[in-house]
Amino acid sequence: MTELLLSKDPQRFITQPLLVEANAEQLLYQPLAQSLSFGQMQARRVPLQLSCAEQFTTEVANLGVSVRLTLRWQGQDYAIVVQQERPDRGDCVLKLISGYVPSHLLELPLLCALEEVAEECLIETPHGFLPGRFDCVWLPTPYADHLPHHKKASYQLQAKCGSARTVRNQRQTLQERPSAYVHTPTASLQLVYDLQLQLPDNLGPISLWHVDEHLEGQHLVARLDRRHPKLFLAPLTEHGMANQLFSLHNGELIAADTRDIWLSEGFAPRQHWLVQDSHIHWADYHARAH
Repeated sequence: MTELLLSKDPQRFITQPLLVEANAEQLLYQPLAQSLSFGQMQARRVPLQLSCAEQFTTEVANLGVSVRLTLRWQGQDYAIVVQQERPDRGDCVLKLISGYVPSHLLELPLLCALEEVAEECLIETPHGFLPGRFDCVWLPTPYADHLPHHKKASYQLQAKCGSARTVRNQRQTLQERPSAYVHTPTASLQLVYDLQLQLPDNLGPISLWHVDEHLEGQHLVARLDRRHPKLFLAPLTEHGMANQLFSLHNGELIAADTRDIWLSEGFAPRQHWLVQDSHIHWADYHARAH
């Protein structure tokens, strides 16, 4: 059985299209005046044609954020990836924790990225689910009405070394230095934050779970399904993710089948500021990495 954690009206989501200007040194984005509902945003996510990958000015449908989240577990660094079925693109992929940025966070995209971690990465201990912090700021606990939380412990998120190229919005340089790319098949701008997930000692056996919102009828719902893990750990090497995947259940790493796995466009080749593929096969990713 799955556990319903959240149900909401997707029409409550409002965002704005963006004007994006890029050159060899930096990328600048600024919201346009038009407000878009979730459905209107999706309708604008159509293929975009750009003749130059390094210098361009264009409009995109939306801003998205992703989190390249790293966990050190028993002396090994792991990348955290989550499984998502994408009916609009007709595929099922492993991707970074990610989400769309609403209008009120377009100038503060890090806050949206932190909210996505709190919503999508659940850490269960024998004494409840861990709340999280970024520096001294507590992350939201979106499922507090349905899931018990640990009363004495929390996890910590810390920013890692960011991109060498500058990303700016209309008011400021993004200090955490996310990397950025325009995804041409969906006419969207994606910011990618590098964060480290730190767990306290003496938690006891833990399990990692993925929860993601999806449409059911007219509502966006979030469900916890303990029978089918959708959050995976990939050991990290100097070349990227190793050719292994694990789920973590009751403190034990459980190997997952890596045959016929697709990764999202966040792992596909980049040409300066552009990503032109919708996904990449697990085997092709490792062929490129090595």
